[in-house]
Amino acid sequence: MSPSHPRTPRQVINFSKQKGKEIIANFDGGLITSDAGIVWIAELDKKLGITEKFGNCFQDHRHQSYVDHSVHELLAQRLYGIILGYEDVNDHDKLRHDPALKIALEKLNELEDKKGWLAGKSTINRLEYCPETILDQKTSRYHKIEPNFEAIEKSFVEFCLESYKKPPLSIILDMDVTDEQVHGNQEGAFFNSYYHGVCYAPLYIFCGHHLLVAKLRSSNVDPADGALDELQRIIGLIREKWSETHILVRGDSAYAREEIFYFCENQPLVDYVIAMGTNGVIKLRADDVIEKAKHEYEKKLAPITELMDSLFQKKEDLEEVKKLVPISTWYRSIRYKTEKSWSCQRRVVTKVCYGSDGLKMRHVVTSLPASKIPPSKLYTKKYCPRGEMENRIKEQQLDLLAHRTSTQTFQSNQLRLWIHSWAYVLINAFRQHCFKKTSLAKATVGRIRLNLLKLGARIKISCRRIIIAIASACPYPYQDILSIANKRIKTIPNTG
Repeated sequence: MSPSHPRTPRQVINFSKQKGKEIIANFDGGLITSDAGIVWIAELDKKLGITEKFGNCFQDHRHQSYVDHSVHELLAQRLYGIILGYEDVNDHDKLRHDPALKIALEKLNELEDKKGWLAGKSTINRLEYCPETILDQKTSRYHKIEPNFEAIEKSFVEFCLESYKKPPLSIILDMDVTDEQVHGNQEGAFFNSYYHGVCYAPLYIFCGHHLLVAKLRSSNVDPADGALDELQRIIGLIREKWSETHILVRGDSAYAREEIFYFCENQPLVDYVIAMGTNGVIKLRADDVIEKAKHEYEKKLAPITELMDSLFQKKEDLEEVKKLVPISTWYRSIRYKTEKSWSCQRRVVTKVCYGSDGLKMRHVVTSLPASKIPPSKLYTKKYCPRGEMENRIKEQQLDLLAHRTSTQTFQSNQLRLWIHSWAYVLINAFRQHCFKKTSLAKATVGRIRLNLLKLGARIKISCRRIIIAIASACPYPYQDILSIANKRIKTIPNTG
């Protein structure tokens, strides 16, 4: 434990007077927190055992007689900090004094003792950092906590499967890639012209709101690199428990690869809907649909053009009006095979849009037959909803700051990405278990944090109670939602 700081004189800050009264600020508030909502997260975590499952993926080689903070406690402190918006390890030199975090971690002795502190940045850094010079954590002097990478990867899928009461009839696996900009000499980071910077290019796979894969990759690899391996791994884990569940694999054109198509086609109850780029052959075979879309648009535009010609003389005004005419959209389904890369003919659905900006075409290749779903529904109902995955990635990157892969070694950055990913798993479980049929049922992580977690409160300690006195100014709708959340958490059976 670090030595306590010497007592310093209390600071007093004087502001301007208002209505003859002095406004004075000091630092004598006592046990006050700005993060009282973390207690609800901790209660749910205890019921579901989320950080405990994550902690089981680590092996602790430390001499237990000298250990003040277990691996589970270190991970919980780190995850709670990320959820509250403190993405850096350095933040824990301040957070270690926070009374709400001490309650969340069940460190009541530290709460009652003014000198009792939680883990600091150095201790947590030994959990996260994987120096490339350390080959054996057991014999290392400082880095004795060893992560099991295979177990961590498996744990994401297992938690998703355990969250269902019974196997669903069908699920959808969405694949996508994003960028994580770096600003140093991080191992495996390269300049990527598409993302306009030096970065990593992690692969994400989601099942609805559930995060299954967060695979860190160098940005100089193929966008589909490792995607097939991850699909094979997670579908294998899913099939161990859900043998009758239909699986639909979705992705953008980066994943339109023969090996992915072939794998899905040879798996029972597995289909795919994946975008692909256009080419001259597909465009030629869609000529009749293009003409129909163009004719329909011009037919809608004709009466407006006549009216504009009679009223105005400027062509610029006509161009602006054209933008108000609805775009004509048609769909076409064909059987298509590339000259070399594809092993067989496959169904390709083409979307043709004709409007004021001219012709636009989009294509998806699928294993779903035309007899099962027509082209328009396949594109709009099966493929387009994959855009919802972008919101999940934004929550990861923007709200939970998963892009802070700023350590030197690649393994450390992968571990840090997984820690941020587990923070997402925890707060997503909070959203799904506690906010159904409330105004926050579809709230983003950022909004949940702002409205329900960043709550100012005074901590009062007596012989029998610890009272978290939250600010009276907390809006009533959020007070009601927190009350509902607490009731729902209590009904969850202990699985941790």
